[in-house]
This record gives sequence, C-alpha cells and structure tokens, in this order.
Amino acid sequence: MTDSTRSATEMLLVSQSADQAVAQIDFSPLAERTVFLDASGIDKDLVDKGYVMSLVRQQMLASGALLQDDKTRAEFVVDLRIGSLGTDRHSMLVGTPAIQLPSVVPGLPTNIPELAVMKKNDQRGVAKVAVFAYNRITGRALWQSGTAESVSREHDTWLLGAGPFSHGTIRQQMELAGQPIPSIPDVIKGGRPTQPVLPGEQVFLNSQIPPPPPPVPAGVIGLTGAAIIADKPIIR
Repeated sequence: MTDSTRSATEMLLVSQSADQAVAQIDFSPLAERTVFLDASGIDKDLVDKGYVMSLVRQQMLASGALLQDDKTRAEFVVDLRIGSLGTDRHSMLVGTPAIQLPSVVPGLPTNIPELAVMKKNDQRGVAKVAVFAYNRITGRALWQSGTAESVSREHDTWLLGAGPFSHGTIRQQMELAGQPIPSIPDVIKGGRPTQPVLPGEQVFLNSQIPPPPPPVPAGVIGLTGAAIIADKPIIR
C-alpha cells in the first residue's frame, strides 16, 4: 500500500532499470565536443522523462562532453529516445481465489475469501534507451550507442498467510513485511565456531582476517606490569 501517487517500489524499479540502462552506454566519442541533448522525440506524458534526461546529461559530462543549453552553440546534437520505461506485474496463487456465490437471502451476498497456501507477486521495471549524435550543420552522423536495456525485479511471497517475504534487485536483503531479516554471517557459512558479537566488535571475513600482532621482545614491560621473558609472561 502507498499513501503517495506512486508507490516507492514502483519508482525504485523504474529508476534502477533506467540507471543500469544508461550506465551501459559509452559516451566517450563525445569527449571534448560541444553537444546539445535533444529529447523532443520522447512522449511528453512519460512520467520519468526528466529523470532519464538527467542521467544522460550526467553520463555525457562525466565522459568529457561539453554540454550546451543553446542548440545553436553546439556542434553536435545528441538525440535521445526511450523505447520502454515502466513496470509489469505477475501474480501466482496456490489455493482458492476469492469467490462470490449467488446470495441465498436476497440482498445478502455470499462471499468465500481467498484461501492461499502460497501466493507470489512479482514486479519488474524495464528500461530501453538509445542515443545517437550527428553534426548540427552538415547532418552527418557521428556516433550511435545502440540499444541499452535493463530489468529490475521485486519478488513478494506469502506462505500460509505469512508475509510478504520481499527480495529483489531493489532490496539489499530479504525483508518480512518491510522489516529486514538478519542474514547468516559468512563465518557461519564457512563452518567456523560462532561466538556472540559484542557491541563495537568487528566480524571479519576469511579473506579479511587481520594478521597476528608481532611478538613482543623479551624483557619489555607492558602497561599491565607483565614482563615477557622467553615468550612467557610473568606477572609481578
């Protein structure tokens, strides 16, 4: 459920797919060239048009292009088109869907609620973006990116009425009804003995375990008042 016009899940699916699609495009052929971004061919009613245009501008600037707001000051025109930018939804139910039966008593409908052993709701965001550049004066083609496509996903599952268990590309970890489910630490997966982690302690992966400290020379007295002689502590 959402209290805004669009759900956060929908916006994340769309924006993530757009991010990944635009990131696939190599704008290096536009380096050190004055360019103007032309998005007049995009449908004006497309909700996320401005977001994609901002992504393309950022990528062009990061590649060294000299972006111009006035078309007459640019040597090259970059034409942007969006083939797809939206979401799909697929649902699956193992059980009995809600059924409305003819009423036995007039005015009192008989409804059988949904009885789900397992229910799954999958959403995906799809983005398809392409750009090409040409000389503003001569009209000669300079470069074309080809089609860049990307898909983001969100999966919600209910088991015996419990859920939703949510995971997907827009989630950092699995969630249950919006709350993150703690994941099993890598030390457990590696078969190492586990100990409770106290606040302020660090858990290192196998490849990140720090090396042991160097041995203390004999005869050095530490802060605890212990002298190390032949690698054996003697408490004074």
